[in-house]
Amino acid sequence: MIGYSLESVDNLVLKNIDIPECMEGWALIRVKAAGICSSDIPRIFKKGTYHFPTIPGHEFSGVVEKVGSKIDEVLLGKRVGVFPLIPCFKCAQCKEHHYEMCSNYDYIGSRRDGGFAEYVLVPVWNLIPLLDEISFEEAAMLEPLSVALHAMKCGNIKKGSSIGIIGTGMIGFAAAQWAKKMGAKKVTVIGRANNKKEIANSISVEYLTMEQVEGEQFDVVLEAVGFAESIQQAIMCTKPAGTLILMGNPDKDIMLQQDVYWRILRKQLHLVGTWNSAYEHNEQCDWTETVDALAKHEIEAKALISHRFMSERLPEALDLMRSKKEPYCKVMTIWKD
Repeated sequence: MIGYSLESVDNLVLKNIDIPECMEGWALIRVKAAGICSSDIPRIFKKGTYHFPTIPGHEFSGVVEKVGSKIDEVLLGKRVGVFPLIPCFKCAQCKEHHYEMCSNYDYIGSRRDGGFAEYVLVPVWNLIPLLDEISFEEAAMLEPLSVALHAMKCGNIKKGSSIGIIGTGMIGFAAAQWAKKMGAKKVTVIGRANNKKEIANSISVEYLTMEQVEGEQFDVVLEAVGFAESIQQAIMCTKPAGTLILMGNPDKDIMLQQDVYWRILRKQLHLVGTWNSAYEHNEQCDWTETVDALAKHEIEAKALISHRFMSERLPEALDLMRSKKEPYCKVMTIWKD
């Protein structure tokens, strides 16, 4: 098979790779679409994966090509999305079914080979069947859409509330859609510049720059960037007794000014951390809700795809995101038969 192998930091190579053997309880997925996550950029170009070589890519969908157990043959030919975190099922959090907080997890695309290849090996437990109404592109966005839903659930959104979302990546705009679905009266996405205002318009939410939002306050604020500046802005934008959801994954230490920290205390803010998404085979899990919302067109995922590249142009897609040569939201790669 053809795949993009990260041989070392900033050394992504397209090459022929042996198709992995399908073990019992696992399935071989033929990739149809794979999204590029913002975390893939530092993983490929700066930090590396947990070992080399590794095939990156954790946002993908496809078709079940092979299975390792006779009991799973019913899945052959099925269209599926993939939950990329592989829990240990043994730690305290796993025993409580909080798999996203597993203490000893494996992860497709960073700790083991992922979706930037023709085929990828996935545990059957991690497969979520797709309804006919859902395209492969939408299914490749199940992971970030579910992460955004999980964050909004952590914020306990009330009908009629006002929501501010700092961050103009795909998850920020997805969270805005979930907030609207949950009954928020006012949803505002906040960015550094006006270059993504059209995306906000396409999903009918307000868009303001950080300068424009100065002085405004919201019942709930989601910080989806992970910079000290944006966290300080989030604290200032949250109403007294409001809720601040911290989601942005920082790449260095975060330092807060004393006066900004005091605002947390004096405004008696409710601080909530959010991580990944809740996954299980039931109707209450984030992924099941996301599939249902996509099928009913309650969440417009395709509106968030700013760029599409065929798989052979993956390096070009990565470079676009790395260089930020033009505004983007979700960059999607399409894999041919």
